[in-house]
Amino acid sequence: MIGDALRRHGCEVDVVPASHGVSLDGYDAVIVGGALYAGRWHRDAVRLVKGHRPQLHDTPVWLFSSGPLDSSADSGEIPPVRQVRRLMDRIAADGHQTFGGRLEFDAPGFMAHAMARMLAGDWRDPGHVKRWTSRIVDQLRHPVQAQAS
Repeated sequence: MIGDALRRHGCEVDVVPASHGVSLDGYDAVIVGGALYAGRWHRDAVRLVKGHRPQLHDTPVWLFSSGPLDSSADSGEIPPVRQVRRLMDRIAADGHQTFGGRLEFDAPGFMAHAMARMLAGDWRDPGHVKRWTSRIVDQLRHPVQAQAS
């Protein structure tokens, strides 16, 4: 959804799973996202950020989390979990957004399957994604100029 929304703004976008040994060379900006599990960000997203920390620190970067299995992400800003907040600080991220999650009824794994019996559904909001990506595009096109002191 994020890649599609950025493309509609005319951005050239590559959407690549964090687990695929990503190279960030040649990108003007980066968005890294991960699902939340028990208040922790997906390990592939954590590894990507930690493994590219120097490069991300010098690149416009936004992070997002996907996870609440209810409509809470649409009713107001949800701050990043502590683990993501620390990563944001380490790379001087430009921002973070939490989106609703999705849990398939037939989710694999004992815990996910047990949760799915009560919480299966899709709480992702395309409008929320579009608004967030529009803000990112605006920031990229109109960066705040540092004022001379």
